[in-house]
Amino acid sequence: MPSPAFDIALSGAQDPLASVPHNLEAEQALLGAILYDNAAYERLPDRLQPRHFYEPFHARLFGAMEEHIRKGQLAEPIVLVERFRRDPAFEELGGLRYLAELVDRAPPAANAQDYARVIYDLALRRDLIRIGGEISVNAGADAELTALDQIEAAEQQLYSLAESGEVSTGFKSLVDSLHGAVEMAAEAYSRDGGLAGVSTGLIDLDQKLGGLHPSDLLILAARPSMGKSALALNLAFNVAKNYAWEPQPDGTRKTVNGGIAAFFSLEMSAEQLAMRLLAEVSGVPSDRIRKGEIDASEFSRIRDAALDIQEAPLFIDDTGGISIGKLAARARRLKRSTGLDLLVIDYVQLITGDTRTDNRVQEVSQITGALKALAKELAVPIVALAQLSRQVENREDKRPQLSDLRESGSIEQDADVVMFIYREAYYKGRAEPREGTPEHLAWQEEMDQIANVAEVIIGKQRHGPIGTVKLHFNEELTKFSNLARDGRYEPRH
Repeated sequence: MPSPAFDIALSGAQDPLASVPHNLEAEQALLGAILYDNAAYERLPDRLQPRHFYEPFHARLFGAMEEHIRKGQLAEPIVLVERFRRDPAFEELGGLRYLAELVDRAPPAANAQDYARVIYDLALRRDLIRIGGEISVNAGADAELTALDQIEAAEQQLYSLAESGEVSTGFKSLVDSLHGAVEMAAEAYSRDGGLAGVSTGLIDLDQKLGGLHPSDLLILAARPSMGKSALALNLAFNVAKNYAWEPQPDGTRKTVNGGIAAFFSLEMSAEQLAMRLLAEVSGVPSDRIRKGEIDASEFSRIRDAALDIQEAPLFIDDTGGISIGKLAARARRLKRSTGLDLLVIDYVQLITGDTRTDNRVQEVSQITGALKALAKELAVPIVALAQLSRQVENREDKRPQLSDLRESGSIEQDADVVMFIYREAYYKGRAEPREGTPEHLAWQEEMDQIANVAEVIIGKQRHGPIGTVKLHFNEELTKFSNLARDGRYEPRH
């Protein structure tokens, strides 16, 4: 005979929050199906988590069963009863007798997915009601936030809910964290090359960084004319042109190579960036393209280059002076509507903070902190460019270092990786001796050796070593590429 507690739980007659979307029968049916046949757990969607259960004890029971099954252990009433013997809710519901009744009333294991979908959908509905209530309260009570600010905050909550079924993740168990880490290692192992992140298309940089990792904030800093924008555009295009995906059972696309890239250009227009890409791919310098100083053969190459690159999923937003809140909102929309695997921002000091302040250091701190949070929220690497202070020019050795970052404290603190670009030829070229002198001959020989060499100095890296990577730089095409050395040459295109 079923226990009274079981009947009460089923009816919901004494539930003071009966109007809140929930279905205790579906929860009991799912739990019973898993207790009866642990193989039913394998049919559940990964997104279903203990927090999606309305009844707190059901959430704890599902979590316990999940833990046992993942360890290869049996999850059944006799085994689980010891775990909940001191749980007041367990005793109130009937203890072992309640678990036994869940098994007795269990539906066929084949129906487990249907019950899981019901539980998940109702959990999202409860979150939507809560978010709606918060929006209503904040709209009438919080005079400090503008309506647009509140819309962006609500959009962030709704985006998180749509992506992961939760508004905030809260604490994660070590089991869940290890699961993600092992998945990342497995992906790296399956790629033979050993990259755990998205490839930059630059061999030596990939080897040093292990690729661009999801949730990382990478700062790329340099003095003007060093090639910050050029390298950032090269990275974004390399990722986009190699994009490949495979369909998933739920109809979504999983990126298997390269990725969808977004480029926020606060300084250059989208047309200027497109011109650089045409020059890079066609091999025709962009200044000659702009001036029209090209022949029929070169025009044909430009046309072919345009056809080659137009399919690359690279999205450019050239809004000047954009706020960090609007930038984040647009990135979320792109992630939701199209997908996103890499976000590039040119550059940090041109972003405005959501909270106006006369303290620029404090404002930049707010911006870099928000960028790091956005990288984690979207689970994509963010490459943000930054300007260096003039103190570099006052040193004999002009290689940048961490202290050269403007507003360096917050930028260095929030970044997972800090990289600098240094081209010795830039400085040597501005110190040309008088022609015809022995000094000029020595200068020319040195310039021939360093003219196309650029250094990417990794000054900070949370995941690996610091050091210097040398790249080839074609100033006419504003293109960074692999440096030919040790028997390895840059392939011709």
